[in-house]
Amino acid sequence: MRFAAWTDGPLNRAGATRVGLLEGGTLHALPPGTDLVDLLADAPTSLAAAAERARSGGETVALADVALTAPLRPPAVRDFIAFEQHIEGMALGRGPGATGNPGLYEVPVFYFSNPNGVVGPRDDVAVPPGCELFDFELEVAAVIGRAGRDLTPEQAREHIAGYLILNDWSARDTQLAEMALGFGPVKGKDSATTLGPWLVTADELEPHRRGDRFDLAMSVSVNDVELGSDTLANMAWRFEDLVAYASRGAWVRPGDVLGSGTCGNGCLMELWNRRGSRADPPPLRVGDVVSMTVQGIGTIRNRVVAGADPLPIPVARRASGTRA
Repeated sequence: MRFAAWTDGPLNRAGATRVGLLEGGTLHALPPGTDLVDLLADAPTSLAAAAERARSGGETVALADVALTAPLRPPAVRDFIAFEQHIEGMALGRGPGATGNPGLYEVPVFYFSNPNGVVGPRDDVAVPPGCELFDFELEVAAVIGRAGRDLTPEQAREHIAGYLILNDWSARDTQLAEMALGFGPVKGKDSATTLGPWLVTADELEPHRRGDRFDLAMSVSVNDVELGSDTLANMAWRFEDLVAYASRGAWVRPGDVLGSGTCGNGCLMELWNRRGSRADPPPLRVGDVVSMTVQGIGTIRNRVVAGADPLPIPVARRASGTRA
């Protein structure tokens, strides 16, 4: 099953977001006011029931006639680092021959991103204020369907409702500055995260399972020129491991999004580090169109637009020498 959200079309004259089941090129709408997060509380059972209600409701609209939004507004977004090639490529930013921290193989590290920064699969994305090194990151994300805490990986698999594409937009200059202070990534990841184009339920991807991984081709293009590709099967950690670690001493709840981390060659920064130049390929500029495709899930496509100028903030007061 595939669940999408949209704002245009004959069923939606008031401009409110609608949610429904996607079959072929047809969207079967659920009643106005339906929120996908609310349908995830007992997934997959609750999603199967929602699909039946959507089919029997009689409200349909063509996918081509609507503007897709993000399928859901997640309560929390955790983004991991789970691809070895990306880890190795990013480590090269410290100099030739640099390698990743061995601790990255001990636990699946993640950071919290901004749920309020979620944008849709066709939305424009503004350059963050003052950013000169704007970047994309190609990922797949799991969406939690049932609440859980202190889960084993085996249990965690039953708590994943489905998957979607995630683009972790990154202001690299801001990120580099904050991480040099031993903190982050934080503000460098704060502006936008694309989710979409729709939620694909976990059972839909089972035909692509090879052993304990999904073998899904992933690719990213800028202005229709492919810059990177990989397969989801190259994840060092499984999604079950990511969910289990996130639930250690904490709750994961319906609608929570857990990103895989960037795949190999899935961002400009990794390519810059490997090629020794931040101009090869160049950072994203206004007018660039970033497209990401994942086999079995779909395609997201966002245009980069101008953002706001940064407003000045005074430097901090130095308190040293003023204490009693």
